[in-house]
Amino acid sequence: MELLYQYAWIIPVLPLVAAMIVGLGLISFNQVTNGLRQLNAVLIVFFLGTAMVLSIGLLVSQLQGHESYRYMLEWASAGNFKLEMGFVIDHLSALMLVIVTSVAFLVMIYTDGYMAHDAGYVRFYAYLSLFASSMLGLVISPNLVQVYIFWELVGMCSYLLIGFWYDRKAAADACQKAFVTNRVGDFGLLLGILGLYWATNSFDFPVIGERLEQLVSSGAMSGAIASFLAILVFLGPVAKSAQFPLHVWLPDAMEGPTPISALIHAATMVAAGVFLIARLYPVFEPLPVVMDVIAWTGCTTAVLGATIALTQNDIKKGLAYSTISQLGYMVMAMGIGAYSAGLFHLMTHAFFKAMLFLCSGSVIHGMEAVVGHDPILAQDMRIMGGLRKYMPVTATCFLIGTLAICGIPPFAGFWSKDEILGLAFQANPALWAIGWLTAGLTAFYMFRMYFLTFEGGFRGNDQSLKNKVMEFYGLLTPAFGPGAMDVKELDHDTHHSHSPHESPIAMTLPLMVLAVPSVLIGLIGKPWANQFEAFIHAPGEVVEAVTEFDWSEFYVMAGSSIGIGLIGISIAILMYLQHKIDPAAIAEKFPTLYRLSLNKWYFDDIYDAIFVRGSRRLARQIMEVDYRVIDGAVNLTGLVTLVSGEGLKYLENGRAQFYALIVFAAVLGFVVVFSVV
Repeated sequence: MELLYQYAWIIPVLPLVAAMIVGLGLISFNQVTNGLRQLNAVLIVFFLGTAMVLSIGLLVSQLQGHESYRYMLEWASAGNFKLEMGFVIDHLSALMLVIVTSVAFLVMIYTDGYMAHDAGYVRFYAYLSLFASSMLGLVISPNLVQVYIFWELVGMCSYLLIGFWYDRKAAADACQKAFVTNRVGDFGLLLGILGLYWATNSFDFPVIGERLEQLVSSGAMSGAIASFLAILVFLGPVAKSAQFPLHVWLPDAMEGPTPISALIHAATMVAAGVFLIARLYPVFEPLPVVMDVIAWTGCTTAVLGATIALTQNDIKKGLAYSTISQLGYMVMAMGIGAYSAGLFHLMTHAFFKAMLFLCSGSVIHGMEAVVGHDPILAQDMRIMGGLRKYMPVTATCFLIGTLAICGIPPFAGFWSKDEILGLAFQANPALWAIGWLTAGLTAFYMFRMYFLTFEGGFRGNDQSLKNKVMEFYGLLTPAFGPGAMDVKELDHDTHHSHSPHESPIAMTLPLMVLAVPSVLIGLIGKPWANQFEAFIHAPGEVVEAVTEFDWSEFYVMAGSSIGIGLIGISIAILMYLQHKIDPAAIAEKFPTLYRLSLNKWYFDDIYDAIFVRGSRRLARQIMEVDYRVIDGAVNLTGLVTLVSGEGLKYLENGRAQFYALIVFAAVLGFVVVFSVV
């Protein structure tokens, strides 16, 4: 077993090697490599599967009580400065390794069916493998410098994958938006890392926390400066985990293929932010101001994402705002000191949200057989309906994921979300109240999505409804783009079917596998026998065995959580299943609130006005200054030089008599002047 720890660095290297082999093949022998589609996919899936097996072995070893393993080597040194690199295997990294590899493994299997007809099939697999490698490298990083390196690699891979269909303007804009927004948070993270090193002379997580606490307690550093540095570092997770106010990139990331949407939203990019908060918990925990900032940022994000999701019609964007809301719960948990609860929700959410996104891809794949390869029509829930009859496996899995995220027992989301709400009530009742109401909104919009997509009659053949949807988006003709269906199917509308179909086994098998942990994995975190907390407790925390569990408190908190969820589900049933309440009438009665939700609280419009158009106006003004002042000064200098040169060429003619005449005239001038004076 010790050998497994010594060679744990192989886990991120395996998918990296696979990506390099395929990437070099694409660069050197493009046609041959693209022709060997299945072989390349098998190679990448095999390497990642091997990494998954090794990760499971490490997790089992940690569960059996093996001590944490840390390997370091000197990477660079200059005088007293030494920078070490290496890897660390502890409870947190072992858990994250299994989450990332297992979800990525299933996503890659799913990709074979979803991207089967895409010309970039091999390139997409190479990007996926590189993305997985970057995240795996991040979770075993022992210090902030190494985290930052892999942090940026994760961002680069997300840019490549979100903009995978770069010939579609929406995808090109989305990847740029994600990249720029994350640069804002990453700049704060970089400043925070440098500031923490200045204060503690270390990049190692435990050392930073210990020394910073000593500096503050001894008075050598003010708590305000320490809090400022910690908040700068927190800006990195704010951007990566799509927290308010840097959440705007995540919904637009849906322009990428659905497999990467599942991977980004479940186990890789957005999880990196919560993971870094957990790693830096010894830094944040002793600073109450920072913990409050983290908690309220998460709480605000949770309710923000939920209120926007209420009116979304695109199935993937609805799930995207759901992800933002659930990430808010995780960050709020970290802020109130519920370390294990936040990570528990991260784990359960990774499985059921990956399944929900893959289900949405299955729905899109089925809808494309009817509406053609138009991303707007294929993803709009208003022209779906009744898909449970045509896609029973996808519908069942989506329902399981919906029940899990709504917090209905015994599904996984109930145990993790209820634990966060229970601890929030103890820490701050206001946070609990907002989180509790958000849970009701979650139940409503998730069942709204389920009913619109899978129940009722199929609306995909209603041409007038399709036209209304296109008019809603300001389009008159379908916006065809690249994707999962064979482009030959786009040639003639007569080739389209009149009903959707279930996805192939390569796509439905990962759904069924993910459905198992979505139902059962929450049971390891039962509050009366919380095995997860005993395993993943916060650094330095001693977990005491619960001798007597308070069932009355559990019944009250769990009952209130289930109750608000059932209320949300009931309203969704009345609106979208039984049609006893008209959503349009409510929208007309509260037009301001409806438009606020539909327009995403106007964040995109505000940012566009301030940062995009504002930057352009500033650039134009600077250009005017450059043109009129700087260029004018340069041009004036040239003109003076030209004029003076033209004049001097008549004086500098090389004739001694002319020079003598000038000297005589100058002397005569001086005589006249001094005579007058």
